[in-house]
Amino acid sequence: MRYVLEKEDAVILDAAGVRIQQVSQVINDFNLQRKLNPDLGKAVGHNVLSWSINDTDRLTDELMVNIAKDYLHKMKIRDTQYLVVKHNDREHPHIHIVYNRVDNNGKTISDNFQKERNVKIAKELTLKHGFHIASGKEQVKRQQLKGGDKVKYELFDAIRFASKKVKTIDELIRVLAKSGITTYLKYKGKTEEVQGISFSKGEYKFKGSEIDRSLSYARLIQAIGQQQANPEKSLADQLREALRNNKQEKTPETQSLKKIVSAGAELFTELMANMPEEDDTPEIKRRKRNQEQSKGISI
Repeated sequence: MRYVLEKEDAVILDAAGVRIQQVSQVINDFNLQRKLNPDLGKAVGHNVLSWSINDTDRLTDELMVNIAKDYLHKMKIRDTQYLVVKHNDREHPHIHIVYNRVDNNGKTISDNFQKERNVKIAKELTLKHGFHIASGKEQVKRQQLKGGDKVKYELFDAIRFASKKVKTIDELIRVLAKSGITTYLKYKGKTEEVQGISFSKGEYKFKGSEIDRSLSYARLIQAIGQQQANPEKSLADQLREALRNNKQEKTPETQSLKKIVSAGAELFTELMANMPEEDDTPEIKRRKRNQEQSKGISI
């Protein structure tokens, strides 16, 4: 309660069943209802709803409250005390929902499978209101992840990177093993036909498709095969191709590229010109001096 309510610029958007004039009043009201079910260990639930920064302009306080109420109803968190508090300490909009797991009748509000239900309902609300959905995982802030979610993104990044550098699944397995990632292949019955692929790191293990759809066995095989058919060009090859194209089409971009390459060539030539000739190095001069002195000639 103190973290949620005493955060700088925290704003209570909505509340039910509690006095909100002071933090101590909220705590006392929650504790009073908790006594209806004293055997419940973890009696307070705390969830956070976050939006993309792209949704900031359309997210009014009223809309966030309506979404919070819809979320609580869908999560079957009903007939109980709760608070909806907005924080402004991040660049993205978000609200904290704190609720009493002992409802108004003294019954326990279940928290079983809450993570799975959270994901499902968050997607439903996002689609319902047309909120921003990122096209991939690249924008996810890895440093804020914990536990299984953190490992899942570590696996995603490692597998995506390694799969672009290998030629076969076997090679991918060896490369990932060097990073502490174990790969498991699932076979069809007693045959050698591979049906699926899983990856583990530490105590966590995920199916490839569970990490990302692009990491299923079939799609990994397809991606690796396409890379074999269309390997990435080296920087040198890209420069040569750009210069060839420049002969056919003189655009501002290609003209700029030509100037950069030409400038580099001129600099290289200048450096080579200023380098001492082999006969002018101090060691060569010393040897020549000794040779001449042995002939009775001083330089």
